[in-house]
Amino acid sequence: MSATRLGLPIDWGKIAPLRLRARVVAEGVYAGLHHSRRRGAGVEFGGQRPYVPGDDLRFLDRRSLLKHDKLMVREFETDTDRALWLCLDATLSMSFHGPDAPAAKLAYAALLGAALARVAISGGDPVGLCWVGAEQARDLAPGTGEGGFERVVGTLAAARAGTDLRRDPDALARRVRLLAHRARRGSVVVFISDLLDLPAGAPRAVASLGCRSRALCVVQVLDPAERLLGYHGKVRLRAIEGDDAVTTDADAARAEYLAGLGALTDGWARAVQAEGGRLVRACSSDPPIDVVRDVVRAVAEARR
Repeated sequence: MSATRLGLPIDWGKIAPLRLRARVVAEGVYAGLHHSRRRGAGVEFGGQRPYVPGDDLRFLDRRSLLKHDKLMVREFETDTDRALWLCLDATLSMSFHGPDAPAAKLAYAALLGAALARVAISGGDPVGLCWVGAEQARDLAPGTGEGGFERVVGTLAAARAGTDLRRDPDALARRVRLLAHRARRGSVVVFISDLLDLPAGAPRAVASLGCRSRALCVVQVLDPAERLLGYHGKVRLRAIEGDDAVTTDADAARAEYLAGLGALTDGWARAVQAEGGRLVRACSSDPPIDVVRDVVRAVAEARR
């Protein structure tokens, strides 16, 4: 039976135990995911804006209507929790583990997700979890407190990489639509993936999660061998997803490879930024504290 059907257990390498590592990383992050105010129905007046269909009619400013013949909505400031939604790519390419990395890309992504969950929950924010391509893993509705953190860590630890999206090109779009339905206005969405071997149209689909006042951060996680093509001489490279294979001189092909990889990443960055989101580049050998800090900063920029 194929690995695609069975799924592959996460190659944790030096990262496990996940729970302890996530706490250590979270403690090294200097600030929570957010501590800010958002517009809504509250107790402190925060100004006016033009009415748009669907606004709550209770907040129409009658005086403005009588005086200026314009429909205006009164806004208020309120301090409320915002859900953090973690979406992890668990397709087969995320199972790759090169010789210079502490663990597979999926294990590193799980550590980043668990640490972000710890940061958010410590700030009182609920955390939800969903997957692209995972085998034997379930989505989680937003939860808070120590129990919410334990559920996130337990689900991350039990995931298995196992889907080749080439076999189901619409799978990513379906997952994005489901997450867009679940993540309400003002939510933070962090999508963690290597961005490799995804279906055509994936950048635009994922970027759409930045709509409806959601803050989107896409985190690209590459293995050191992928980031620099860390091989020399004649090599045979075989795709983890699909049956493609190529024999080449790594030194001669490096410049072309890096140019292609850069073009792919830049395309993702443009698509995400077009919807107000941010892209963070990471390598599975990078200190996870630094990457989590970069994500926190990127989320703050996306929210502005």
